[in-house]
Amino acid sequence: MTRDDRIRLFCALQLPDEAIEWIAGWQARELSSSRGRPVPPGNLHITLAFLGHRPVGEVEAIAGELRGAAAASAPLELRPVRYRETKQVGMIVLDDPTGGATALAADVQARLEHLGVLRRERRPWLPHVTVLRSRSREGHHPGLANTCSIHVVRSALYRSSLEVGGARYDALETAALGGR
Repeated sequence: MTRDDRIRLFCALQLPDEAIEWIAGWQARELSSSRGRPVPPGNLHITLAFLGHRPVGEVEAIAGELRGAAAASAPLELRPVRYRETKQVGMIVLDDPTGGATALAADVQARLEHLGVLRRERRPWLPHVTVLRSRSREGHHPGLANTCSIHVVRSALYRSSLEVGGARYDALETAALGGR
């Protein structure tokens, strides 16, 4: 690839293995009758900022800003609170009791906006994990059997490759929260 080739990018929080296992089991139990497509375990994450298609030459600067924001943050605790659907996705909405995840998202977005690679959305950031992709609202109302805390310690810059059957996400770089 050349520096001018464009790739689809986003910054996210990586979920710990135990959270991925819980969510995958929950999806199998609660969303098995869905017409939609459950998000594969390897694609589960909490988006901090979606950048869309960006030139490859910007990746290092974007990764540097993510590293800086991650180093300034402490590890995070989030709690699943409810299931929500929009027109195209189903998600597990998370509570951010300390406000740390919200502050990290704001820091990442401000850094990327200053870098000139992101225009922030007007709506407030909502911590969530997308668990279902669909062409229309499914009408599911599953409960959450687990409301235990999710302890997040890493962020990542992901490349999203659109493929037949769904997207594939590859971490181009990871950064520990708190710089550890």
